[in-house]
Amino acid sequence: MSKGSPAEATQTPGPQAIAVAGAGGRMGHMLIEALLGNPAYRLSGALDQPGGIGIGQDAGAFLGRATGVAVTSDLSAGLAGAEVLIDFTRPEGTRAHLAACRKRGIAMVIGTTGLDDDAKAAVAAAAEQIPIVLAPNMSVGVNVMLRLLDMAARSLSGYDVEVIEMHHRHKVDAPSGTALAMGETVARALGRQLSDCAVMAREGHTGERDAKAIGFATVRGGDIVGDHTVLFAGTGERIEITHRSSSRANYAAGSLRAAAFLRGRRNGLYDMQDVLGLTG
Repeated sequence: MSKGSPAEATQTPGPQAIAVAGAGGRMGHMLIEALLGNPAYRLSGALDQPGGIGIGQDAGAFLGRATGVAVTSDLSAGLAGAEVLIDFTRPEGTRAHLAACRKRGIAMVIGTTGLDDDAKAAVAAAAEQIPIVLAPNMSVGVNVMLRLLDMAARSLSGYDVEVIEMHHRHKVDAPSGTALAMGETVARALGRQLSDCAVMAREGHTGERDAKAIGFATVRGGDIVGDHTVLFAGTGERIEITHRSSSRANYAAGSLRAAAFLRGRRNGLYDMQDVLGLTG
């Protein structure tokens, strides 16, 4: 990630004003609930797609709580007064939000997965003007696991690596962005490019396993929030590093931590490793 200008000495006083994209979704609800429960932050806006069932309603209606912030599809209204936009939506929505935030000088925390190379390039370009935290998973635990995977891969050279992930039936991309980040972490530690060694599916007569392959297995069903396991299989032993999410609350907590990290920064592209001080 390209790092930008450091935090300025003088911080803006008072609660940090945060807008939430995808306010009518599961993650949007979790973010709003977390914001309302923490006096360090203030909900300044709530965005949803046109035609969303919550449009025009109070953003806290699902909690039976009045916030004075209406859910809107109008970017100008939803971003008014915001210091940061937290975005867990779809790639096409994130691209529109990115352009709007870049124009207005609003920082972003992006947890949207499934971004293609063109979208990632647009994020990097915008980060030359605004500060952005981009991460496929905002969980503190997952990001600690990424650091552990780097350490394990460097020590377990020659072991076969498989990534197994499970999510709810509504998830639209596979493998998950988190699974891919885990694969990229292992590949980088082993001096490989994930695109050159990833095996996304196996069927029929596949032949022997390529020793340099990093395999992926995907499970979808029910209401599984998110389980990820990386298996290092050697001769006579195997090591499994696993993270299981039982609630989206951990993603919301990590997102708010990322928003706080951005306060006072002028520009730059960061990830959760930066937010948590795990780099270097």
